[in-house]
Amino acid sequence: MKAITLRNIPPNLSRRIERRAKEKGASMNRTVIQILEDSLGTSNKRAAQLHHDLDHLAGSWSEVEAADFDEDLAAQRGIDPELWR
Repeated sequence: MKAITLRNIPPNLSRRIERRAKEKGASMNRTVIQILEDSLGTSNKRAAQLHHDLDHLAGSWSEVEAADFDEDLAAQRGIDPELWR
């Protein structure tokens, strides 16, 4: 990848980039690249795909079936102290 050096960045712009980097928990370099990609429309972000292939299952359990499932799941989440010695 090519390296680019920017000079004479106005202080207010530098502060805003630093603030955004801190908010995102990213490096200054990553933040500037993201800003450039977003502004030029070349971001590698993939658009979220919406799928409907399991829609027919949503809400199909009765309250009793859902309660039974939650109870079985809770039992599986228990920690056996003997296994952690």
